[in-house]
Amino acid sequence: MYRFHDSKVDTDLFMQLQDLATVLSGNPDLDFEHNYGSFIDLVDIKVTASRFWDKTKQETKVAGLKTDILLRTIGTLHHSNIPAIKNFLTNIREIGRPKLSTQLFTLIEDIRLEEIIKKERPGTKKWFNSRKNYLKHYLENQLAANVTRGFATDELFCLIYLLIQSDSPDPAFPRANEKQLQQLTSLKPIIYTIFDTRDTRDSARIAEQILYKVKPNYPDSINEYFIFPIAHIESYTKNTLFDELTRTDELVNDDQEEVDEENSEYFDEKFSTWHRENKNENRKQNFLQFELEQGTRTNIMGGGARETEDGDQAMASIQGASGESKEKDYSKMEALDKQEDKDQKQGSGSSYGEANKDAVELLKEALAPTADDERLYAEFVNDIESYKRQLANTIKKTIEHKKNTPRKNLMAGRLSKRLLPIIIEDNPRIFYKKDQESKEFDAVFTLLVDCSASMAGKMAETKKGIVLFHEVLKQLGIPHSIIGFWEDANEVRENYQPNYFHIIHSHADSLYKENGARIMQLEAQEDNRDGFSIRVITRELEARREKNKFLLVFSDGEPAADGYDQNGIVDTLLAVSEARKKGIDVIGMFLADGEIGEREDNTMKNIYGKERVMIPSVSELPEHFTPLLKKLLLKAI
Repeated sequence: MYRFHDSKVDTDLFMQLQDLATVLSGNPDLDFEHNYGSFIDLVDIKVTASRFWDKTKQETKVAGLKTDILLRTIGTLHHSNIPAIKNFLTNIREIGRPKLSTQLFTLIEDIRLEEIIKKERPGTKKWFNSRKNYLKHYLENQLAANVTRGFATDELFCLIYLLIQSDSPDPAFPRANEKQLQQLTSLKPIIYTIFDTRDTRDSARIAEQILYKVKPNYPDSINEYFIFPIAHIESYTKNTLFDELTRTDELVNDDQEEVDEENSEYFDEKFSTWHRENKNENRKQNFLQFELEQGTRTNIMGGGARETEDGDQAMASIQGASGESKEKDYSKMEALDKQEDKDQKQGSGSSYGEANKDAVELLKEALAPTADDERLYAEFVNDIESYKRQLANTIKKTIEHKKNTPRKNLMAGRLSKRLLPIIIEDNPRIFYKKDQESKEFDAVFTLLVDCSASMAGKMAETKKGIVLFHEVLKQLGIPHSIIGFWEDANEVRENYQPNYFHIIHSHADSLYKENGARIMQLEAQEDNRDGFSIRVITRELEARREKNKFLLVFSDGEPAADGYDQNGIVDTLLAVSEARKKGIDVIGMFLADGEIGEREDNTMKNIYGKERVMIPSVSELPEHFTPLLKKLLLKAI
């Protein structure tokens, strides 16, 4: 789990909710987000679930978050009518109680959508029952609080909700004020029609009737128990949000071709299906008009055409008469494909995750080491010599053992002394060989070093672990790279987040003897955008030919960068998952200040799972790093 806004988020649950939102909406680009309330936003391409559920017990929390997504991705997206909602918002402006108005409409519409969802997906009933039971309990407590505080409108809203969700036909509310009970009684004939709603227009009509029936001396509500379900509704023009999601956009460019209209020729003629006999022999053919998504605007009208040129080719199947097909309509699917293509063309940052769309990769090459670098490096090599010797000897002994151990049960080779298989087996394997050649390391490593400001007091000791990493792999002839990463907070501006990659060693030069002292140039800098950095290195490792690919990430805390606080952990988790799916072993190494807290361990566990090493003190890095390297190297033999 990790924290933001004083709340905990279970990253495993977060990923489940993201997958749920993606699958139910049918849009892979729709992001899930925790927020104040539950709504869907097709401008920012996201759906939210309310933080309201975070303080409930786990079973209720899961049910609440999942039903929030169900109501928006199945309900609001497909079954809410945009013009009806806009019309409602226009009609209630003169009432002057916007909070009460939008909450009433949301409540009524959600009840209608809930029934649709439960009918389509009966398995969701248990979640909605859990949601209903908790909300009833919560609003009962809110009712008592509103009575005490004298919030009349909030009290009335709680009464309306509890009346709708009551299991008895005429519930009693002994705690409520008489004035609100009388108002509720006058509203009951309207409220009871809620269960007969068939579409959004009915929900809006009932909400309007209730609002106009509520006496003018009731002010707007103080609290918001339900958030309006659609963000940026003023920008939508289609009937439903699903239509908005699958619509095709206007031309990408809005320039216009300048044409001499006097010398232009216009043909107003219907063409039958093209074939060899009716092609235009004088080369003044007319091309059919296509629906384009990008290009230059011309003065050709709907019935116009242009003359062909020598290089033109007709590339279309022409339908003799237009009409709606009686078979399946794939237009929406095509629109989704177009939307996906469009999204793929947007900025290079999008390939590194939505949270990193403004992140820019900047390379910084290491300088030639100074005399001080060389001296300090020699000291570090001396400090880790015992670890290096122990690790190298273990690996060499393992290789030698593999080399000398005979391969048994072969079809050819030296005859074994065990000849019993000749009698008891149809295809006996009674030969062995001792001349097996030792395997070379078919492996490549990258070490990513967090160079954020919080590493300032740890970098010197961290370098000892990095020196151990470099010296062992260099002695064994294994290519590796060492890269420090950080985001420069001072250079961040709108749509620009510079992320530096300090190349201490590349795979190409890592085995050069004189380059080790470059490690001394690693220094603490600014912020750390871990998910972006891992994706950049994944791209590099993916192109390597080695069978075994290892990515080690040295870090001392949660990712923190511009606009990255809320979703940094989840984005890093996604980056790690993507790398592992591509066959790259990703291991997280946490560097603590002397003690590892439960929160830090949970954070690393949520990102890296079992493939993590928790180091209480940076001074202990070599002794923790040694068994890890041994395990990875043995895997690569």
